[in-house]
Amino acid sequence: MDERKDFSGGREGAEIRLALVGIGRIARDQHLPAIAADPRFRLAATASRNDSVDGVPGYRNIDELLASGLPLDAVSLCTPPEGRADIARRAIDAGVHVMIEKPPGVSAEEVHALARHASAKGVTLFASWHSREAAAVDTARDWLSDRTVTGGRIIWKEDIRQWHPGQEWILERAGMGVFDPAINAFSILTRILPARFEVEAATLDIPGHRSAAIAAACTLRSAEGYAIDADLDFLFGGAPRWDIEIATDGGRLILRDGGATVELPGTAPHSSENFEYPRLYGRFHALVEAAEIEADTAPLELVEQAYDLGTRRSAPPFEF
Repeated sequence: MDERKDFSGGREGAEIRLALVGIGRIARDQHLPAIAADPRFRLAATASRNDSVDGVPGYRNIDELLASGLPLDAVSLCTPPEGRADIARRAIDAGVHVMIEKPPGVSAEEVHALARHASAKGVTLFASWHSREAAAVDTARDWLSDRTVTGGRIIWKEDIRQWHPGQEWILERAGMGVFDPAINAFSILTRILPARFEVEAATLDIPGHRSAAIAAACTLRSAEGYAIDADLDFLFGGAPRWDIEIATDGGRLILRDGGATVELPGTAPHSSENFEYPRLYGRFHALVEAAEIEADTAPLELVEQAYDLGTRRSAPPFEF
């Protein structure tokens, strides 16, 4: 479900004084460089239990930040999914615009409730999906727009120890396990194809003493009747595979490298440098300027369906 709503009160042309909440790997690798490179934003503060940014006022949590009296226009949330909704609600109550790292919540309804709350308070909520901003995603969407899709598959495999070292929360149910990376594939799929998808079947491999899957296989069925099969693995020992293949009446399209490379029938693979997070912050700025809410939960709904409908299988215990 994609919830958008317009309301008055945009701040056209003004610098956005932004606080980054949660200073972990994704914040340092992606958010901080994107913010620093965009003159429309100024990093005004951080809020994190465990880290801070040199030269920027730091607070331990959102309550301390909001109580400080520091002039603030927006927050960007990079904390683990569980608890993000409460942080977002506190910021919205303070009249602050909110951008949320993916996944935007632990359930679609949680995000819908936030969207309604932001609308009532007259502030922007942006539930972001960074993989939709990968370099070749728009090319794929455009190529597919006048073709008939007949099926496809997702291959999303990576090593949890490389990409999420020591992050115990990711194997809790709210952390989604292998669906934390796989939701990126779902976000691309629901961007490049207009069809509505439902999970038809799923098997979930869940390690002992964990509550989220370490590997999974899913079949997604479109409203038009074709199937997309997904092979998901969080213990993959080789080079990461982040691929989506779509079969059509005009040949097969392949997105590789998480959406950075596209292969079209009869042409050589084409790769471009990704600017996912700069594009996200550009989108956030546009939403604030236009006084809009964007809270698409379609990828999150597919993950919920996989856990609700999937067959659970025991997997060997996992430790980082």
